[in-house]
Amino acid sequence: MPPTKSSPHRSGVLLAVLLSLAGCSVGPAYRRPQAPLPAGWSAAAAGQSAGWPSADWWRAFGSTTLDDYIAQALTASDDIAAAVARVREADAQARIAGAALLPSLNASLLGEKEKEFIPPIGGPVIGGLEPTINASYELDFWGKNRATREAAVQAAQASVYDRETVVLTTLSSVATDYFQALEARDRVRVAENNLAAAQHILDGLTLEQQVGTTTALDVAQQAAEVAVVNATIPPLQEQLRQSMNGLAVLLGRTPESLQFRDASLAQIIAPSVLQGLPSQLLVRRPDIAEAEADLHEANANIRVARAAFFPDIELTASGGYASSYLNRLITPESTIYTLSGTLTQDIFEGGALRGQYQYSQARYAELLADYHKTVLSALEDVENDLVAVQQTSDQMRRQQDATDKAQSAYNFAQMQMTAGVTNILTVLNTETTLFTAQDELVQVQYQHLAALVELYQALGGGWQAGQATL
Repeated sequence: MPPTKSSPHRSGVLLAVLLSLAGCSVGPAYRRPQAPLPAGWSAAAAGQSAGWPSADWWRAFGSTTLDDYIAQALTASDDIAAAVARVREADAQARIAGAALLPSLNASLLGEKEKEFIPPIGGPVIGGLEPTINASYELDFWGKNRATREAAVQAAQASVYDRETVVLTTLSSVATDYFQALEARDRVRVAENNLAAAQHILDGLTLEQQVGTTTALDVAQQAAEVAVVNATIPPLQEQLRQSMNGLAVLLGRTPESLQFRDASLAQIIAPSVLQGLPSQLLVRRPDIAEAEADLHEANANIRVARAAFFPDIELTASGGYASSYLNRLITPESTIYTLSGTLTQDIFEGGALRGQYQYSQARYAELLADYHKTVLSALEDVENDLVAVQQTSDQMRRQQDATDKAQSAYNFAQMQMTAGVTNILTVLNTETTLFTAQDELVQVQYQHLAALVELYQALGGGWQAGQATL
């Protein structure tokens, strides 16, 4: 019995079956791994309600200067600009990876002319035109192309989370550097005030020495105290300038362009920071979300490597016209077309496919451990910063009490020395104690504000999954 030609209906059914097989997948579907999350924070204050910082957390410090610096960083920071560019790069890579899921189509036009030489009179000129359209499509039987695109999409999503992490880190650094510069300025101010007070006492003792009411030893001791206080100022001024330079770079400016407004740590509000439940931290920290996106990408790459063990099937088609005469180019008898299918299977590749598959599995195991560590580190950050905020707050209250008492002792010693009841040594001791107490108070004020900034950062700075901060 002679063979029969396939009908269009049967060909369409066959194509539908092939396309349905293209929905197969040869790897594990992604599932979010279990994370060790406690019910609450061990360092949380008793009775404090749960909550999360707002996205503009820096406004809680009540500093318009800080608000201005944050606004500048958001628009001019080179770190943020680079992170935004990385997002665009990853988006483009995802579009490139997704192109394999669609057919490719191209057009070509072949024109040729040939003359046959037949002595002595020559020969005819033979030529023609051949415009064609070519199409090809790889049937994604094993889900390789879909998994490749999924991996690229997850890489793009990870770059978005990385951008949010960079934004949060940059803004936290702006706040910390600003407070550090204020700390250096306040410490310079404390040293200058103490220097002026010490110099005032030295001037008085010098006059008393001239009239014979005090000794040269008393004058020398006070002069030594003046020199000691004076020597503390240059390093503090260096720290101030370095903090300002670092802040300028964060703002995308040259160091010399940043001129500080007159301000003090005492003008900064120390806000109360709400901390939510640990179970919500997974969707509140962009670095955790980035670690999970990397893990999701690695899972997709396992499926890509697994699909490489199976054959690739590609369909190609081309159609057009071919004619030696332009006026007959688009006539039915000039029509040409081809249909073909190609099945390609690697037979020997030296273990490369198996090696790639094993690498993808090992990479997933590595990123799974990284994800677990990222979650634990995030929990540690919050716990440590909660303790730091509480302890620096308590230390600040105690240091303020110590400074007040040192001021009272210094004032009392001065009055007694003026009345001739005590000697210069007592005044020197109270003077040194007061200077040390004032200087340490400024440092503790900075440490408390820096701990608050770190706590805001540890809690994600008001970020949440699905919400951008830019």
